[in-house]
Amino acid sequence: MTQALLGIDVGTTSTKAVLFDFDGRELARASSQPYRNYTPAPGWVEQDPEELWNALLTSIRDALNQVRDVEVKALSMAVQSGSLVPADAEGRPVSPMVTWLDGRAEEVVQEWKAEGHQAWVKPLSGWSLYPSLCLPTIAWFRKNNPQVFSAAKIFFSLNDFLVFRLTGKMVTNPSNAGGMQLVEIQSGRWSGELCKLAGIDEENLSEIQPTGAVIGEILPQVCRETGLTPGAALVNGGHDQGCTALGLGIIDPGKILLACGTAWVFTGVLTLPDMTRLPSTLDLNFHAVPGRWTLSQSLGGLGASFEWWMNKAFQEESRSKMFAALNEEINQTRLDGGLFFLPLTGGHDDPATTRRGGFVGLQLGHSRADMARAIMESAAFELRWTLEPALSANIPIEKLWMVGGATQSPLWSSILADVTGIPICLPDYDTWPALGAAILAGYGSGAFASLEQGLQKFQKPQKEIQPQSNMAEAYQNAFQEYQRFCALFR
Repeated sequence: MTQALLGIDVGTTSTKAVLFDFDGRELARASSQPYRNYTPAPGWVEQDPEELWNALLTSIRDALNQVRDVEVKALSMAVQSGSLVPADAEGRPVSPMVTWLDGRAEEVVQEWKAEGHQAWVKPLSGWSLYPSLCLPTIAWFRKNNPQVFSAAKIFFSLNDFLVFRLTGKMVTNPSNAGGMQLVEIQSGRWSGELCKLAGIDEENLSEIQPTGAVIGEILPQVCRETGLTPGAALVNGGHDQGCTALGLGIIDPGKILLACGTAWVFTGVLTLPDMTRLPSTLDLNFHAVPGRWTLSQSLGGLGASFEWWMNKAFQEESRSKMFAALNEEINQTRLDGGLFFLPLTGGHDDPATTRRGGFVGLQLGHSRADMARAIMESAAFELRWTLEPALSANIPIEKLWMVGGATQSPLWSSILADVTGIPICLPDYDTWPALGAAILAGYGSGAFASLEQGLQKFQKPQKEIQPQSNMAEAYQNAFQEYQRFCALFR
């Protein structure tokens, strides 16, 4: 009988379950169907919490159906943060889940900023005021939907809603709780002041337990439905970005995670929750590793601009052949110096997903590959612009670990290294949140004596891209020109 660990990645669009043995070898994996988004009003983005619960059950069951003679000792979850599930005293949802993509609380946030709340909320919580976080969303319910607000006795993040369904216990972890913007970043406890701002009490929230702690056994009915081993333990997990960082070994200052999907986010590491050194553009949260904190900034949908161009310019190729066609053509391009792209979505100063952009300096002789390269370079310029405040604050940035769709283009990672002057690591794996969660499952259940031992067993190969010194001056000039165009057109 093979003893195994189950890592689960509950993302924004689907859920993945990955089964590993105690030596870090992947045994099986399964993914749910994409969730459906509902937009009952402009700017609203809701999902059905029951659909996400069934996606979790399905992905676990489908993964376990692929193996025989396997005993799952423990599982843990890496869960997207910021989404809110209002529920009654029995834990039953009284409203659809309001996702982190939802913008209904924009008016609340603007009112709070005008009243000066940003000045104390960020130092206390680690987060700037955003309409996508649970703090303003709860306040929106209090003001605009009193029926749901009065019916709600518990406000779950998605993580603790799923924890409750798996174990019957109302428990959350520091990083997913932190993503609700209701926690004191210094103490790791629910904040009475932030709860008062939202209009709730601390009793309306799940209990915070340490990441890596055993929450309890999976309920017998869930084991029967999924095929999980009776008695399997649920170990407290974390936010998906923190679990990704853990899986990659990004647990010390100087190491930076660059997640390059449709949206881009960079995440670094601090050993103390020191808000005094933190640039105003960065937010602070708890790492999946105890005694560590993450600093991060969203650059918004930089990947969305590239996806838009690929879908427009490479329509004749199938989805699987798009990057192959691009890579063949783009290898013939070089830094133009006169062609620039201003992102359609996101950037160093605004993670918004709706704004105007376009090409500057376009000529008849430019190819679709030249234009694709300009989009890649714009993302690199935006990243460099984003990193400059951190570097100015003496926050170390020694190496960037790049994960996500952008890694399918070998040139893009080279451009990022050349523009920023920072080495880029390309790890050879594709489900890092689940892998990080599996390490937590092994550590919490006693399969590993330490997180470091788990990391050693789960190591994956990686390739490193070094900046080319002969490109530094050219990209410095191009970056300054890019900044000039941004000042003119934004």
